[in-house]
Amino acid sequence: MGVESLESAIQRVGSPVELLRNSTYRPMTFPVAPEFTNWRSEQQSWRSSCALLDQSHHMTDLYISGTDALRLLSDFGVNTFKNFTAGKAKQYVAVNQDGHFIGDAILFALEDDLFDVVGHKTVINWLQYNAEKGDYDVTLERDENSYDRPSGPPKLYRYELQGPTAKSIVEKLTGEPLPDIKFFNMTEFTIAGHRVRALRHGMAGQPGFELFGPWAEGDDVLAAILEVGKEFDLVRAGAKAYSTANLESGWIPTAVPAIFGPEMADYREWLGADALGSLGGSMDSAEITDYYVTPYDIGYGRTVKFDHDFLGREALEKIAENAERTKVTLVWNSDDVAAAMRSLFEAGTPAKYLELPKSRYAFFQVDKVVRNGEQVGMSLDLGYIVNEQEFVSLATVDKALAAPGTKVSVVWGEQPVSAKPAVERHRQVEIRATVAPAPYVYEVRDNYRKS
Repeated sequence: MGVESLESAIQRVGSPVELLRNSTYRPMTFPVAPEFTNWRSEQQSWRSSCALLDQSHHMTDLYISGTDALRLLSDFGVNTFKNFTAGKAKQYVAVNQDGHFIGDAILFALEDDLFDVVGHKTVINWLQYNAEKGDYDVTLERDENSYDRPSGPPKLYRYELQGPTAKSIVEKLTGEPLPDIKFFNMTEFTIAGHRVRALRHGMAGQPGFELFGPWAEGDDVLAAILEVGKEFDLVRAGAKAYSTANLESGWIPTAVPAIFGPEMADYREWLGADALGSLGGSMDSAEITDYYVTPYDIGYGRTVKFDHDFLGREALEKIAENAERTKVTLVWNSDDVAAAMRSLFEAGTPAKYLELPKSRYAFFQVDKVVRNGEQVGMSLDLGYIVNEQEFVSLATVDKALAAPGTKVSVVWGEQPVSAKPAVERHRQVEIRATVAPAPYVYEVRDNYRKS
C-alpha cells in the first residue's frame, strides 16, 4: 500500500484544520545535544563571547542544478535575482497565486547554475513539485534532515559561529586577517587543511559565520574550532539555546502554508499526509485560510521585488498597498507567565505547560492575540530570552496596534484540547503582553544588516 496523500488525508478527516490540529507529527526538532553546559549560559554566549552551533542535522537541503535552475527559483520566488551570482545567499520566499505565504529558506548560489535551498521542508517540497511538473531543465538532489533521513550522515556539516569573538576565532583558525565580506556573501577559508565555505551571517544580531563543507571533513574542522576557541571563551550551544536565537533576531520559523485552495489539489495529491506537521495554539477557526499570512505580515515586505514575473506577483502588488498586519515582538507580562507556571502546583486544572526556553508544542504554533475581547493578530513563536530576562513571542498584529507600548493579550492553551502527543489536559488563560519592535533586541535592530 502506498503512502497516503495529504489530499486523501484531508478528505478522510474532513478539513485541513482538523487534520493538522490532531496530527502526531513532531514539533520543531533539533536532533543535536539539548545542552552542552546549560541553555542559560549557552544563550548568553552569543552576546558575551562566541557560540558554536551545529546546524548539520535539522534542515533539509535541495540542490538544484541545470540551465533552468535560476528560472525555476525566480518563477516561484518573490525575491529579486538581479546580480545573484555564485558566492551569494538570500532568504528565499515563496507565495501562492493569491500572495499568501507558502514558506521560506536560505538560498545559496554555490556555482553558476548550482543552488542549495536549505531549511524546513515546506518551501523545498513546493520547489521540487514545480521542478518535476514544469518545463524546467534542472536536476534535483535532496538531502533530508537527520530526523527524516533513512540512513547515513548528512552530505554537509554546518557550524555556526556567532558572537563578539567570532572574528578573532576565524582569524586565528585561518592564520590570516578576515577579508571584507558583505552580509549574506560567501568566501572560502582553509581550516585544518580543508577547504571550508563560509557565509557571512549575523544570527541574533552578532557578527558571525556559517561554515560548511563535506561531512567527512567535519570532525577535523570541529576539532580545530574547539581548540582555537578555548582562548576566546567559545561555548558550544545545544538545541535548547539554538532554538531561541530567532526570538532575538525576529525571524518567524514557521507559518501555516497557503496550499489548501482548489488550484493546489494536485500538489496536495503529490505530498504525503505527513509532509506538513502539526498545528497547535489557541487559534480555533475551522477555516484554514484564517491561518494564512502574507510576506508583509511577517516581516518579508522588503524582500518582495516586482522586477520579475513570479507566482503571486499581481496579488502581492495589491496587498503591498494595503497590508493590514505587521510583525512585532510581544513581551509577555511576567506576573501572568509566573501565574501560568504556578498553576502546575495548585489545585484544579493547570494552564498549558510553558516549557523553557522554547514553549511551542506544535510545528505550526498559532495563538490568538486579543484586545478588548477582539482578535487583533496571531502569535507564531514563543520562548524565554535569558539576555533580556523576558518571555516573548513573535507575532503579526493589526498595524493600528503595532506601536511599541501597546497593550494586548495572548490566549494560551487550546480549547478544546487536541489529540497531539505534546498536549495535556489544561485550561486556557489570557496572558497580558506589551508590543515591542521585531527584532526586539536593540543590538539586532541596529546592527543586523551591518554585521
